[in-house]
Amino acid sequence: MSETLREDLRAGETLGFQTEVSKLLHLMIHSLYSNQEIFLRELVSNAADATDKLRFAALDQPDLLEQDSELGIWIDFDAEAHTVTLRDNGIGMSREEIVSNLGTIARSGTAEFMRHLSGDQQKDAHLIGQFGVGFYSAFVVAESVDVYSRRAGLAADQGVFWSSRGEGEFTVGQLDRAARGTEIVLHLREDAYGFADAYRLRGIIHKYAEHIGVPVRMLQQFPAEGEEASYEVVNQASALWTRPRSEIKDEEYIAFYKHVAHDFSDPLTWSHNKVEGKLEYTSLLYVPGKAPYDLFNREAPKGLKLYVQRVFIMDQAEQFLPLYLRFIKGIVDSNDLPLNVSREILQSSPATEAMRSALTKRVLDMLAKLAESEPEKYATLWLTFGAVLKEGVVEDQANQEKLAGLFRFVSSRDIDAGQSTSLDAYIARMPAEQKGIYYVTAESVQAGIKSPHMEIFRKKDVEVLVMHERIDEWMMSWLHEYQGKKFIHVGKGDLDLGDSVASEELKAQAQEHAGLLERLQKALAEQVAEVKVSARLIDSPACLVVAEGDIGLATRQILEAAGQKLPETKPSLEINLEHALIRRLEQESDEERFAALASVLYGQAALADGVQLRDPSSFVSHLNQLLAQLPV
Repeated sequence: MSETLREDLRAGETLGFQTEVSKLLHLMIHSLYSNQEIFLRELVSNAADATDKLRFAALDQPDLLEQDSELGIWIDFDAEAHTVTLRDNGIGMSREEIVSNLGTIARSGTAEFMRHLSGDQQKDAHLIGQFGVGFYSAFVVAESVDVYSRRAGLAADQGVFWSSRGEGEFTVGQLDRAARGTEIVLHLREDAYGFADAYRLRGIIHKYAEHIGVPVRMLQQFPAEGEEASYEVVNQASALWTRPRSEIKDEEYIAFYKHVAHDFSDPLTWSHNKVEGKLEYTSLLYVPGKAPYDLFNREAPKGLKLYVQRVFIMDQAEQFLPLYLRFIKGIVDSNDLPLNVSREILQSSPATEAMRSALTKRVLDMLAKLAESEPEKYATLWLTFGAVLKEGVVEDQANQEKLAGLFRFVSSRDIDAGQSTSLDAYIARMPAEQKGIYYVTAESVQAGIKSPHMEIFRKKDVEVLVMHERIDEWMMSWLHEYQGKKFIHVGKGDLDLGDSVASEELKAQAQEHAGLLERLQKALAEQVAEVKVSARLIDSPACLVVAEGDIGLATRQILEAAGQKLPETKPSLEINLEHALIRRLEQESDEERFAALASVLYGQAALADGVQLRDPSSFVSHLNQLLAQLPV
């Protein structure tokens, strides 16, 4: 802190950082030094946000501009004093805001950030912007940081200062400050002295802040005593999305994505579109290359940046895309919405609904184009965001067909290659006489492939899709057909593979072995609704089959464990009359031993279906009883 400024300070007091902030500061100082330049990316981004907030607030309170409507960011450096100073004339902070924003966990997301650290300096540095802890990156290069600020609309004597060495405490107090906005002075560490250099600072700005919507002005050279400082604009300072697509290079699109998403990774693809007609708006939408940390938290803030007539209105406007597309980043700039639009107005606006529908279609078309033109990239997208896209089957039934065309599943035909297949590719391979799209749900790919329900399909070389994510069974209860082909679960309902001879044989076997079926039905009356001869089984003695349209047994247990009330149903038990265990069972005359064998048979079938036994001790007892009777 300079001596001149120190003389102007009033009523300073020293406060302690919250524990989690102290941990973060220690991390910044000692662990993330391998990527020091992140400090300027984060501080410039915060300053740009401050100018956006002032521009929006001034719509209702023009006096906040204080006759200074030319918003911008200024960067100074002093190679002799080893300082870098960043100043903006944005919204600024009051004393309460500076303590809250810079000293506590209230708005920083620090604890969440700490939980996601991997120990890899490069990867951990990339997380900083995503968790809103960007200010603390100043301590990567600075041994101490001074902040001077005044919130727009407050009197000059309501300025505030904040100072810290990042060692567990900070000083805060008041000062007279004529200019609104915030000034941050970084007193560089010895190993970071090189940042007090025009060429190096300009390079970082071009890399990370080229398309911030306000000018970034940098000191051309440190002025001699009595001279006025000379600044030049070092970024384009124009909204990228307002320029014609033909004039924008891929590198510029990628750089803008990194600014918008606070992401170091390149996006997988993007779509830049201008709509004219009934509605006039521009959108620039990106598909990230990596999943955000809160992808599966449906309550976390998400959405596009909203601009109205180039004026920033709000971050994370969730009204323009459905929840299952929450991973999409970017901006939408409307000419039809009012400048004073609120979230409540957006919720009920016909223009918003029309834009939401069009933007959703644009995203789905963008994904379909990527799948067709760059299948390797799309494979990455599917592994990263596929489970979230599946939510759309329920949430967006109008686009079910489009969504289903984007889905990828493991196929029983290419399981060894570890590849995935689309529904279109499956249909193209289907024999003309096949009745529908066969699939199985399971806890894992291997469990699905080895399921007893798959045995007849393996024998007949019929392709089956293996759906192994927990969302799949819920999703398939809403997705009934695709391109006119019905979905058929291989483990539900009566199986019909179009073999009339085999069907007649089953009927004959059921009549011939009616006594066995009745005895099993009686022994397992509490567990099963019916015992039948199976058309599915080749190697296994038995399997459980639920009725068409019923919830799978494993999924039922998950829902019941979560407290969900479900109507009581029982599965059917199908048996393989060719299996040695079933033959042995049919010959058993001792009813107590028959009941024990039947219990073990049911337990094995349940376990093979991924179901937890309701009475495992009884199953083990019966199994032990039978094992003890084996001949020595």
